[in-house]
Amino acid sequence: MTAFMFYGTLELGVTYAILALGLYISFRVLDMPDLTVDGSFVTGAAVSAILCLNNHPFWALPASFIAGCFTGTITSLLHTKLKIQMLLAGILSMLALYSINLKIMGGKPNLSLLNKDTMFTVFENAVMKDYAKIIIISGVVVFCLVALFLFLNTKLGFAIRATGNNEYMARAQGVNTDFTKLIGLAISNALVAMSGAILAQYQSFTDIGMGVGMIVIGLASIMMGEVLFGVKSVLRMLIAVALGSVIYRFIIAFALQLGMPPTDLKLASAAIVAIALSIPTLNENFAKLKSRLTVVNVKRRSRTDAED
Repeated sequence: MTAFMFYGTLELGVTYAILALGLYISFRVLDMPDLTVDGSFVTGAAVSAILCLNNHPFWALPASFIAGCFTGTITSLLHTKLKIQMLLAGILSMLALYSINLKIMGGKPNLSLLNKDTMFTVFENAVMKDYAKIIIISGVVVFCLVALFLFLNTKLGFAIRATGNNEYMARAQGVNTDFTKLIGLAISNALVAMSGAILAQYQSFTDIGMGVGMIVIGLASIMMGEVLFGVKSVLRMLIAVALGSVIYRFIIAFALQLGMPPTDLKLASAAIVAIALSIPTLNENFAKLKSRLTVVNVKRRSRTDAED
């Protein structure tokens, strides 16, 4: 792997780490499968592109964060107030966001940011310009990671975690689970939108279809982090999710170097997630098989001793 490809893969992995952190809130903390992310990712990218075209690249992150909060809030209200099943609520929001994102982009399916100022081009004349992108993106990831850790250890953060762990018990303790779901999904989609905003400026274009499969990428990152680094504490889990995203991108890059067609990337991502999700079941079945074999061996030895 060349140095250029290494840094490019690392930059993408760190960018998608913000997406993975957002998905971690909905998928692990709240234990809710939220399909809104495929739409909110593009929302963040669209908002970022429009602001860059209007020469306000540094407003992209806060603006995309607010836009992402809005998308998560809509999904939450559909689920909690209108009693629509979570999966269906996410699908409805994702479908609606397709049209909304097109409107944000002025009816165009893609926007180019070539020759436009971004938060990366500002540092073109800096001393460490070759490392400006990775430094900026890493700084955003560290900020998000620390902020999430501190938030999840607040009273509201504990309430959100309790809602995901046992909603009925949390409600019995006086927690407004509708509110905690709303906050959790809003933060989740806000981080996803921020990831889209950074990616749009990183690759200098935004496309209406760039959000397809983002939930698979996020899940693959989470699973990779859990398997490799463990889940003993909240901080360790957050760091594992971020590192899992980077490792996932390097696996994909390595597969491409081995000759895998780019058209098979989604298939490979789905396979990685399926394998990671099945690991607990496979381990359980292996433990049962090992236990049975142990019992059989003990019985054989007992028979052999009796015969002797």
